[in-house]
Amino acid sequence: MSPSTREQARDEHLRIDTGSGSVREYLLHRLQPHLPPWLVGAGTGLASLPAHHFWSGSAAATAGLTLASVALTGVTWWAGKSTTAQRRLHSAITVAAGTSWLTAASIAGPDAGPLGGLYFIGAPALAMSWNIRQVLRRTPDATGTNGDGGLLEKVGLAKTQITRSQIAPNKATFDLQLPRGELTTDDVSKAAPLLASALDVPKNAIRVTPDPDSASRAQLTVVPHDLLKNTVPYPGPSHPGGSIADPVHVGIYEDGTPAVLYFPGDPEAGRNAMHLLIMGMTGSGKSEGGLTALAEILSRRDVEVWASDPVKGEQTLGPLLPAIGWAVLDMKSTEAMIAAIKAAIPARTAWLAKYGYKQWVPECAETQADGTPGMPYLIGWFEEAAKPIREIDEDVFTGIAQEARSAGISLVISMQRASGNQVSTDTRASLGSSWCYGVRNERDAGFALDAEVLDAGAAPHLWKDKKPGYSYLVANGIPETFWPTPARSFLTPREYLEWIVITFAPIRGALDSVTAEAARRAAGRHFTQRTHHPLPGTRLLY
Repeated sequence: MSPSTREQARDEHLRIDTGSGSVREYLLHRLQPHLPPWLVGAGTGLASLPAHHFWSGSAAATAGLTLASVALTGVTWWAGKSTTAQRRLHSAITVAAGTSWLTAASIAGPDAGPLGGLYFIGAPALAMSWNIRQVLRRTPDATGTNGDGGLLEKVGLAKTQITRSQIAPNKATFDLQLPRGELTTDDVSKAAPLLASALDVPKNAIRVTPDPDSASRAQLTVVPHDLLKNTVPYPGPSHPGGSIADPVHVGIYEDGTPAVLYFPGDPEAGRNAMHLLIMGMTGSGKSEGGLTALAEILSRRDVEVWASDPVKGEQTLGPLLPAIGWAVLDMKSTEAMIAAIKAAIPARTAWLAKYGYKQWVPECAETQADGTPGMPYLIGWFEEAAKPIREIDEDVFTGIAQEARSAGISLVISMQRASGNQVSTDTRASLGSSWCYGVRNERDAGFALDAEVLDAGAAPHLWKDKKPGYSYLVANGIPETFWPTPARSFLTPREYLEWIVITFAPIRGALDSVTAEAARRAAGRHFTQRTHHPLPGTRLLY
């Protein structure tokens, strides 16, 4: 049992219900931990009486007691080598003083000369010194260490101060003040694996969040138990019939906080529109999480979705195809869709400028003052995006990623590994936001997550495909403290997806004429003769 565990057990032992016992019982419980030094002192005094009776005047006893005193002091010093220097010295002094007095009292008598006074002064003083040490050990000082050598000191963070702590049922958060000029937040990140080992928790249960305003301050978060280990079923639309500007709920974080995505920008909050990279190895739950996000999106009134999957076809998007405005399942149509989105950007920005909008807001989807129908938000969703990147051009999405936000368009590309030979660095930099599931190794994690997020404790490579749905969200509108926090995406059954498609069909907005005309000119028959998938349980008559 670790020292911290022993201290917790002692504290639990002392937390008695005073209403169920007498004051005397309460005081006895409070005094119990402090009694051993006093009992040892009293026992030493009592032991001197029979010792003096049997051994007074015996040369052999004198030699034996002296040798025993020296031996016990030496053993104490040797046994204390694994503790701190202060505790080792304190223990050795106590044993040396106690055995020396007992030797003298056994030979000459406990009341001979100054021995009586030494006993009644020395024994209480030594007992009190151990009580003081015990109190200090259970009340760590401002440096974050204790009398036995604190946890932070043991992992190389000596002199670090814990300025504030917050304890929840399965989460402990500590604000750290590092010694200026000696340690930085990078040192705390490097010590995270040692902290995890010392606390006997998984590596990614320790997270470090640097203070953006100071390199000498950081927040340390410890989550000892994995509360995401059970599958989280989709609870249903978070804003049924609402705007795409409302947060899109895709899962929960380990403390139960909803994990959300924001697609359009918000001028009041100073938030830009989002382009999103979804990445994860086969079996990580990436596609299931994407379907949940799409189901949320398709329950809103003012958004149009264009989606592509040239690899799996209907296998992934199948249940949602009737609700998707334009769905393509082959490479030729995917290339046409990309061209249509590029053509729609200038057309949509011209429309927004005409009606005085600097960026897309929910009012854009409403009928304008001159009677013109509104313009819904547009999301271009590309599953298995590595194929069009490989077969068309590695920069095929770069222009869209750089220009589409101002036109009320979000780009989502989903792939297993966003390496340099899969997607250009320009495209990756322009996407800005990422949703990272389990990956094969730490190098792969670096393609989706910034070094700062990995240093803070994010470790998707530890999950691989063993924990489907586990993910990290680093996206616009999400506080930085949540970036290295594990979340788990909802698991949505096919029946629920079909219910979304049918239930919200009447409220989904129609594609605006400006975007439709741009798509017609750029994509031709791929757009005008696109497949319209029937709602479940119905069939088209044309």
